[in-house]
Amino acid sequence: MNKFYFVGSGIASLAGAAYLIRDGEALGKDIVIFESEEDFGGALDAHGSPQTGYFMSGSRMFEHHYNATLDLLSFIPSISDPRLSIKEETEKVEKDAEWHNKARLVNKEGKIVDFHAMGFNEKDRLDLVAIMARTEHSMDSMRITDCFETHFFTTNFWYEWSTLFAFESWHSAIEFRRYLHRFIHHFSTIDTQEGIFRTRYNQYDAIALPIVKWLRGKGVEFRMGTQVTGLGFATNPDSITVNSLSFEGNGVVGTFPIAEKDYVFVTNGSMTADKSFGTMTMAPPVSPGGKAWQLWETLAAGRPEFGNPSAFNNHIDESTWESFTVTESDPTFFRLMEAFSGSAPGRGGLLTFTESQWLLTLSIFKQPFYVDQPGGVSVWWGYGLFPDKVGDFVKKPMKECSGKEILEEVLGHLRFEKDKEAILASSICIPCMMPYITSQFLVRKQGDRPQVVPPKSKNLAFIGQYAEMPDDVVFTVEYSVRSAQIAVYTLLGLDKDPSPFYKGQHELGVLWDAFKTLHR
Repeated sequence: MNKFYFVGSGIASLAGAAYLIRDGEALGKDIVIFESEEDFGGALDAHGSPQTGYFMSGSRMFEHHYNATLDLLSFIPSISDPRLSIKEETEKVEKDAEWHNKARLVNKEGKIVDFHAMGFNEKDRLDLVAIMARTEHSMDSMRITDCFETHFFTTNFWYEWSTLFAFESWHSAIEFRRYLHRFIHHFSTIDTQEGIFRTRYNQYDAIALPIVKWLRGKGVEFRMGTQVTGLGFATNPDSITVNSLSFEGNGVVGTFPIAEKDYVFVTNGSMTADKSFGTMTMAPPVSPGGKAWQLWETLAAGRPEFGNPSAFNNHIDESTWESFTVTESDPTFFRLMEAFSGSAPGRGGLLTFTESQWLLTLSIFKQPFYVDQPGGVSVWWGYGLFPDKVGDFVKKPMKECSGKEILEEVLGHLRFEKDKEAILASSICIPCMMPYITSQFLVRKQGDRPQVVPPKSKNLAFIGQYAEMPDDVVFTVEYSVRSAQIAVYTLLGLDKDPSPFYKGQHELGVLWDAFKTLHR
């Protein structure tokens, strides 16, 4: 009987195991998921309590053309109502909380600006069209700044696009081009953010938890606290065949054979590796160790077909930013934000302070955002893309600030001075430092990411954010789920195609709307 081994328990592995069972007719008892941490979910992390504060590294946004993700969520029961699939639950919530942003950008005076005007000059427009027309091969190792003049990075379009997707100007021009193509249908709504939505709860509670419950119910084995340290390969120059797997964890170090008809799925790299959390009185410690990258580094040594991890994990200064989660036990902040933004919680989308030294962005969720969140407690989230810079109100770099100081900076930009002390007294702000969070956006060239199924591979696939799939975009749940579909269907030789990939750039109506946006 075939055995299936997954390295990592992020959404790519969870999806891969689910597709093996649904489409590959694998038995759950033949699937093993190794996880070096003590909890599953990878980047879909969200924990805490109302007493100590809820916390998470991030919160993902979804849209209607995430076809692979929506397919996965269509056959997994919701954690809160098993009569509904996660997809059905999410669609229901979206109808109750459709986004229409009325306060996307805020200036240094704390005033909402005309964020519907994109602010392009003619050179900006020409450069945007030019980068979309280029080939990826012509942009190897190029940065976004190599394709635009300085003015472009002061436009409302850049502020809205970059903070929605977490791009920074030094990131890969290849990835930026992919995003322009992949989300061209959002050009016309980039200001109001219509068509974007979230799951009912945070993605740990709404996605990871129910999938794991479903997998465990099928007999899938999770080996927590166990790190895969190496893979052995058969000595055959005409194929790539894994024949052993080494691991360590829980006081055990071992190696076991991988049969020729067994399969190994590796999540290579991690964007939330070495994340650290602070408190209201302490900044998050910064201690990148790269443990989550070690397997990929080992596998890629001497094997160029396995990619180049150093393109992604050796530039922490270009891939770090900081988020924070705020738990409120008093309605004051939410009341003030609803009055300021003109939107009820969960309906307004993102709010960015364009002249903030940290480039702060806030997200006010529909409540409750945690399954166990009691009435009278609210949770919101934010992030700063420039944690090395000194704040405008708290004269320290964001990375050196406690949760209280970060919240003080936010309240300063909002001009909530009158209620500042009351809000601080009723809030728990937990910051999160993430040294690799946008590492998948770093400057790269062809071949730096391995193909999902490398050439000549018989039983090995790479899945997740650092496996290469043409056209699709990293830093999305969709990318990880699609990689899992491709890996399972290809290795098992299934007569089934991955979920269709949406290409709005081939639709005349979408192109016309995008053209009109360029001239706002």
